[in-house]
Amino acid sequence: MFTTLIQAAELAQLQSTATPLVVFDCSFDLANPAAGQAQFEDTHLAGARYVHLDQDLSAHGGSVALGTAASGGRHPLPTREQVGHWMQAQGLTPETQVVVYDRQGVNYCGRLWWMLKWAGHEAVAVLDGGLQAWQAMSGPVASGPSQQAHIPTVYPLPASAAALLTLAEVQSNLNQPTRQLIVDARGGPRYRGEVEPLDPIAGHIPGAINRPFTENFGPDGRFKPATVLRQEFAQLLGDADAATVVHQCGSGVSAVPNLLAMEWAGLGRTRLFAGSWSEWSNTPGTPVAKG
Repeated sequence: MFTTLIQAAELAQLQSTATPLVVFDCSFDLANPAAGQAQFEDTHLAGARYVHLDQDLSAHGGSVALGTAASGGRHPLPTREQVGHWMQAQGLTPETQVVVYDRQGVNYCGRLWWMLKWAGHEAVAVLDGGLQAWQAMSGPVASGPSQQAHIPTVYPLPASAAALLTLAEVQSNLNQPTRQLIVDARGGPRYRGEVEPLDPIAGHIPGAINRPFTENFGPDGRFKPATVLRQEFAQLLGDADAATVVHQCGSGVSAVPNLLAMEWAGLGRTRLFAGSWSEWSNTPGTPVAKG
């Protein structure tokens, strides 16, 4: 079972076995929401299915206002039950090995990795290096629309294997470093409040520290070795217990590479504030720090 990362060669070998396997392409572009599907239809890993960040991995319409979303923010999470229904529609079973990838440096596929963990499905891994690593190995690719030839299943949700924090929980733990250390995955200028291209207020959650998610990768687009990541996070966290870490970004999507990197480094599965800065900055009365 692959539960964190899978290398391109390992995926190719897995495809030659009888292991139930589903591969999802999560490519996306925040500036052009139609671009990811167009990229998929141009070139994708042979046999992969396309998953859309807005349509498949986020709650729809007025779900937040109606209380039927699991988080706020620009990309509110569906409820665990809704994720379970989606898994059943995809034909997943507890025995299915899921592999997710994108072509944007794990910026988007980590969302599905985390959601499936949250729904209790442990057998899900990120293709290290994404589509580029697969193509570099001359792995088979295809073009055209996503093929959805699968039979729906009955998959009762097991216990959650990932921890989601609400805005209220993050608020209640402010200024309590023994309970919460927030790691902000946005770029330095957004964290410091120098610019804010997407949300109404610039800055960061008081007490948060900054680690841009892009720092987890080497020049080849793959995650750094686990030993290197462990050293980097140890330096970042200082005396703080890794178990207190809460990850956030702009809308809860690009925070996941930090969470995955910590798990890959052997530091355990840490927590996610999915509403992130987009929910925090849109909530009246929440404090803001800059610098």
